[in-house]
Order: sequence, then C-alpha cells, then structure tokens
Amino acid sequence: MDNLRLAVIKYAKQLNSSKLSPLRSGNISIRTEQNGKKGFFITPSGIKYDQLEEESIVFLELDETLNNDKIIKDSLNPSSEWRFHQDIYINKSDALAIVHAHSPHATAVSAHRKNIPAFHYMVALAGGDDIKCAEYATFGTKELSENMLIALEKRKACLMSNHGQVALGKNLEEAFELAQEVENICHQYINAIKLGEPKILSFEEMNKILEKTKSYKKN
Repeated sequence: MDNLRLAVIKYAKQLNSSKLSPLRSGNISIRTEQNGKKGFFITPSGIKYDQLEEESIVFLELDETLNNDKIIKDSLNPSSEWRFHQDIYINKSDALAIVHAHSPHATAVSAHRKNIPAFHYMVALAGGDDIKCAEYATFGTKELSENMLIALEKRKACLMSNHGQVALGKNLEEAFELAQEVENICHQYINAIKLGEPKILSFEEMNKILEKTKSYKKN
C-alpha cells in the first residue's frame, strides 16, 4: 500500500516536472483498499506537489453518500475534485488510476468546448473515433461528474469544458502516458486548424485503427 502512495506522489510531481499541469493544478488518484474498505488514494488539496509525503495522500471510500461533511478530518483534505474521481471508479470498473491535468493545449481546446475529431489516427488511443469534451459544470460538483461520465462512455479520456482533461488507466503509468498523448493530440489539432478544416478519417477507418490499437497494446 505504501508503494501506491509513493506512486501517487511520483506522478503528482511529474505533473509539474513534465509541465503537464502547473503548480497545484490537476490531481492524481489510484484505486485501492484499506482496512477491507474499497476506495482510492488521492492527492490532497492545497499542497505543492514537491512537498508531498506519504502521509499527505488521502484515502477515500467508494461511498456514493460521501460528502465534504463526512470526510474524515484526521487527515488532510482531499483534492477539491475528489467527487469525479469517486464517481469514475464507481461507474467504470476498468479504471484503476486517474490523472487530471490542466495541460495547456487540452485546456485551450476545452475552452472552445470542442470534441477532437479523427483528424489523426492517434485519437483512437482515448478509446473512440473522437475525444469528447464534457459539458461545463462547476468544479467539484456532482453535475461535473455526470457530464464527464457521459463523455467517457466507451472511452478512457475526455476534455472538460473550460477546465482541462482527464485520463484513465490500469495503473498510473498508463493513465499519465495517456494524458500526455491527449495533450499532444490537442497541440497537433490546434496547429492543424490554423491551416483550415482538417480532413477527418472515416468511421470505417477509425474502426480499423481501434482494432489495431487493441493488438498494439498487447505487444
């Protein structure tokens, strides 16, 4: 379990060092169990990532009735975005780790509330023939969780309107790498639309790509 806390700290620090998410923005979590209770470790609120220690990482149960008043106060406060982490874990059993970032290019595209179409086949890495942008809602709200779950249907990543991006994985390495890929795709998309409307790959072609990416991940 200590290894999971250390993994959260490692990738939280990489949010800064990789410039994926500056300062205190973004958050990291990983699914786990503690004292027989299913839940997740998540980064705390208001602490610079380079100052994180093992005891800084907060455990929350997968309890749909959980609210800020019920969070145990003998630990640090969890990230203000803990709710959507919990709701993703409850609703998507294949999500074992989550990386949320205010990465520059993904955030820029999200400010226009645009889906990323299949202008490049690497869009398939997020699990579909486009990358959805969840409708806007105030951070930390149930409404935001609900909007994100719609955008994440059959997908492993999405943009969040006027906010940033989120990526899921079987572990933190996979989730973090996907977040980096999403940021790169958004950067490429911004460059592409500067030249006009890019040509979009067909639904049939993207289905071929999605099949190929399944076998690619197994190798």
